[in-house]
Amino acid sequence: MPVVSANGLDIFYEARGHGEAILLIAGFGCDLSIWSQVVPHLSSGHRVIVFDNRGMGRTVAPDGPSSIRQMASDTAGLIAALGLGRVHVAGHSMGGMIAQELALQYPEVIASLMLLSTCAGLDERGRAIIRAWGELPRLLDVRTTTRLIMPWIYTNAFYERPGAVEQVLKALVTNPYPPTPQAVQAQSQAIVEWESYSRLSAINHPTLVLVGREDILLPVAFAESLAQGIRGAQLLVLPNTGHGMPVESPALLAEAMRNWLAQQQQTQGGKATWVE
Repeated sequence: MPVVSANGLDIFYEARGHGEAILLIAGFGCDLSIWSQVVPHLSSGHRVIVFDNRGMGRTVAPDGPSSIRQMASDTAGLIAALGLGRVHVAGHSMGGMIAQELALQYPEVIASLMLLSTCAGLDERGRAIIRAWGELPRLLDVRTTTRLIMPWIYTNAFYERPGAVEQVLKALVTNPYPPTPQAVQAQSQAIVEWESYSRLSAINHPTLVLVGREDILLPVAFAESLAQGIRGAQLLVLPNTGHGMPVESPALLAEAMRNWLAQQQQTQGGKATWVE
């Protein structure tokens, strides 16, 4: 079983492919399986590493509070344990927050950043939503919880795909490694307590900010603000998709990521030529 010890945890990870390394960081309440449809598109030309954040999937963590900074330290420990050196890092939603914190606290491990469906901090509406989602596993079964959350994550077009909603529900209901209510609550609290607005100017890595045009959880304005705060960041708004891009539009997302990575390979001196 691929596990490494880092930051006091046994972190479960999977790796696929060969080439420059890409590390994918999952979001709120998700384990590494959230990337299962994206990895095949990326691994033909890169070594792609996915892992379970603390308390998710097969990375067991003690009950108690957590923080985005702590999860960034977990990620840095994983990178060191695997001997990856500088790595391209992509984070989805909460994973994008972890990626930002990683860049701020451990800049030496970052080759480039891809910040997907994320922000530099929530507004009051967002905090209310995430607090409520953190409480749901204590109150409701997995299927009901998922049904309540999914309309915020996926578009109407996704709901119209035959079997798409049921496929997501089945995957979560039958997950052999579900998170505990305590772990979900800890991540919820970590998200609502975190922000990076005042520190974005310290990020000095080539950065791509990706958002779905139909994201209603973290609308495009959040991505615009994030991109404006990071010097030279490129903003890309993907059409016909929402917050749950890795599941709803994996091929479209992977194409955008591959194009970005190709651009980085052509860049001289580690600085990208940005194209708006």
